[in-house]
Amino acid sequence: MAYICTPRNLSDAKSLRRLIETEDPIYYGLKKLKIRGRDLNELPRSIFNILELEVLELSPEREACLDFKLPKLPPAIGKLINLKVLILDTNEMQTLASEVTLLVSLERLALSNNHLSSLPNGFKNLTNLKSLHLSNNEFEDFPIELCDLENLEFLDMCDNLLEELPHQISNMKNLHTLLLCFNRLRTLPDSICKMTELRCLWLGNNLLQSLPKDFGQLRNIDWDWRYISSLLEGNPLVRPPIEVCRLGINAIDKYLNRDMGNLTTRSSASSGNSW
Repeated sequence: MAYICTPRNLSDAKSLRRLIETEDPIYYGLKKLKIRGRDLNELPRSIFNILELEVLELSPEREACLDFKLPKLPPAIGKLINLKVLILDTNEMQTLASEVTLLVSLERLALSNNHLSSLPNGFKNLTNLKSLHLSNNEFEDFPIELCDLENLEFLDMCDNLLEELPHQISNMKNLHTLLLCFNRLRTLPDSICKMTELRCLWLGNNLLQSLPKDFGQLRNIDWDWRYISSLLEGNPLVRPPIEVCRLGINAIDKYLNRDMGNLTTRSSASSGNSW
């Protein structure tokens, strides 16, 4: 059966409360409301009076609804202080309402497939955020405030315009997934090698020619064949060559530090000759 985006009478909070569900298998037990179709073009203001909401989805999702997208998020979003999950994927947003920074209970925020190039000041106030989705946007600069989110575990910034990463990125001590495919990264900061909790690091299809000397410290990264095309493929790597990278983290470490090993050997030989 084809899905049809039909308008509904959602003019008051009472009507909207009838649509709240608590048995979504992904967010089981949480009070969830999903708005889509024509209602996204003229978002019912009564939504923002339902203060008990914990999950709010404002995404077209289905192909039949793609003509109806949210152009911007109303400032009234800041009233929903109990939100844990906010889904705003695949809309037409060029900016994000600063009132989002008031949602200090947020644990997951999805903003992929929009036209965002920056995040509002005060984003670091979202200290409970664990999962942030920003893929397929227009970020040229890595939002520095993200580095203050020490509880963040998952960050997706694939398909943007990033040219570099800040050295403060290592402040995200609990990050286990960092996805940066299809950007314009030319170098990586040495500090990324301190992010030893990383299990998934996707750097494919950038402009990287070399890796930091201590890259081999990232020994928890999953080098499974399913992910190898996303790890480093598609970069003009010279040091080490991509053929070495395909062999895994130990091969990378050995290649990057082979000069150091030779230097140690020469130094020892020279010391021995001085006696």
